[in-house]
Amino acid sequence: MMADRDSYTIAQFSDIHCGDARFDAALMEAMLDEVNHLEPDLVIVAGDLTADGYREQFDEAKRYIDQVQCQSLIVIAGNHDCRNVGYLHFEELFGPRHYRTFEFDFGLRHPLGNEHVQERVKILALDSNKPDLNDGEIGRDHYGWIDSEFPAPQDFKIFLLHHHLVGIPGTGRERNVVWDAGDVLERLKVVDVDLVLCGHRHVPYNWPLANLLIVSSGTASTWRTRGYTQPSYNIIRVESDSIQVTTKVPGGTIVRQERFHRNRPVLMES
Repeated sequence: MMADRDSYTIAQFSDIHCGDARFDAALMEAMLDEVNHLEPDLVIVAGDLTADGYREQFDEAKRYIDQVQCQSLIVIAGNHDCRNVGYLHFEELFGPRHYRTFEFDFGLRHPLGNEHVQERVKILALDSNKPDLNDGEIGRDHYGWIDSEFPAPQDFKIFLLHHHLVGIPGTGRERNVVWDAGDVLERLKVVDVDLVLCGHRHVPYNWPLANLLIVSSGTASTWRTRGYTQPSYNIIRVESDSIQVTTKVPGGTIVRQERFHRNRPVLMES
């Protein structure tokens, strides 16, 4: 049970790619220092911890992730982690990679007065990976699970996966949106999901779409970047009437800051 306040904070990072030639330990350490100083209520690592799914790369990633000073930490696998049967190492070090549910309670001040309400945050983390492929899929066999796990209309609902459900600007030929993206978006709309978090293409972007907000994180600790995009991570501040997404370079400047209405996520300001 968290204390009542005006907001709660989620730190989101992904695509750290330990073992990659363009991995930068200074970026990783700067991000960890900043995240720990922020003292977020929840930290989400949205996949691609490694470059190739090898055990020593997972061991390195775990040494870094173990430095996160937050009791509420969720780590999912990415397509690189599932190469070379690397998902076995992921599951040994970070737990099951399939279809997990997390719940947290946060107190928030009502936007129209001093009354406080208790908000239940429910997160569904789903493995969208296909071993040794860059492509992803949720799969129609799992749509019923989405329906059954998101029944309560009053919850703040977060859907977490590694791959994209929509194309991201500046990523070239878009071939890695999950194969069944349209069907998944329809299911998420039906059950009133508020927030979708993902990684994968190393370009941070926020898409308000169909009454939900899709927030993609960039690469936090490598120079596997595109064009003028810089390494970055996201800080998401959830208030009773809005969601603010701040994208920041580790040890550097704020790249973008946007605020969206809750329940009708259109851009308020940037």
